[in-house]
Amino acid sequence: MTTRDVVDLGSYRFECGESIPTLEVAYETYGEFDGANAVLVCHALTGSAHVARRPDAGGETAGQARAWWGDVVGPGKAIDTTEYYVVCANVPGSCYGTTGPASTNPETGEPYGTDFPPVTVGDWTRVQRALLDELGVGRLHAVVGGSVGAMNVLDWLRRYPDDVERAVSVAGAARLDAQCLGLDAIARRAITADPNWNGGHYYDGDPPKEGLARARQIGHVMYLSKASMGRKFGRRSAGREATRDDPPDPAAAFFPYREVESYLDYQAEKFTKRFDANSYLYLTRAMDDFDLSAGYEGDADALAAFEGEVLAVSFTGDWHFTVEQSATLAAACREADVDVAHHVIDSDHGHDAFLVEPEKVGPPLAALLREGLSGRAITDTDDRDEDEFAPVHTSLFSD
Repeated sequence: MTTRDVVDLGSYRFECGESIPTLEVAYETYGEFDGANAVLVCHALTGSAHVARRPDAGGETAGQARAWWGDVVGPGKAIDTTEYYVVCANVPGSCYGTTGPASTNPETGEPYGTDFPPVTVGDWTRVQRALLDELGVGRLHAVVGGSVGAMNVLDWLRRYPDDVERAVSVAGAARLDAQCLGLDAIARRAITADPNWNGGHYYDGDPPKEGLARARQIGHVMYLSKASMGRKFGRRSAGREATRDDPPDPAAAFFPYREVESYLDYQAEKFTKRFDANSYLYLTRAMDDFDLSAGYEGDADALAAFEGEVLAVSFTGDWHFTVEQSATLAAACREADVDVAHHVIDSDHGHDAFLVEPEKVGPPLAALLREGLSGRAITDTDDRDEDEFAPVHTSLFSD
């Protein structure tokens, strides 16, 4: 049983203090609710509510042609929709159905643009709580998220600690480090320096396509590892059949158009057709601003009221949200007397591993949902010698 809908939550006041007259939230649900089996999945930066494959999708859903975690969420998958009632909501500030900068301001009849209020991860959590109230869901069996979605998970634990039984942070962190903050800032500057950005009010003209393309390319480099880029592209030329539209400088025609350039150009072109530049600005700022310890004495203090279980999953090749950051989160949980396990997955795919290696993500996640931290597929690696670590490779998935 699946649903795809939009709910109007009415007037909403953001954490920044500004309000909008109406906030619509796009969401999808999978499975049937039995009163105690609800699992909230929090999407990553440019994801949507379309987390799993749907028999009624009929092609493109919410701007994305395929489910972003379709090998993890679904019948018989790690988050089994025959067992759990799965909810995924597009966050405020995005452009996939929930109210954001590209939405029409009912007071002016024009798109909000940069008149849209600043959005925080806290706003995402509060809106998800309001949506669940509309759906009749109280306490969650689990809340699960990857990347900035994992930050969303952590905000649930400090904001609504009594509403969550189990939590899974996949490739997450309590905050971004300075290097990632700097790269995000450069990506945003690429957008705002595009002449077509026009202060964020470009909806009646040409969008800042080039700026958004460069921002996305920076993001793709952040999501991959050196090893995965070397394996995929090396220094190889893209070949005679590949063409470079509008060479960036006169000398470019003399030098090879490399496979890594071709890949980044292709990904950028695809992205600019489906995502809004202002949304990219808003969502990256929300991610950059998040700090689990904000308003508390530290991370442990922020988590102290949570009495459930936490599973932190990290990947050895991820330099965006690192193994060390997940280990720090696990240590904070232990300091707060929160039951926790840190499962490290051996991977050279970089940050994208949580999306492209479902066969490695699935087993510990499924075990946590089914059995809690006693699940046999969960291994806490924080107290083990690195040489002893043997990642779980058992697949829960079938074609």
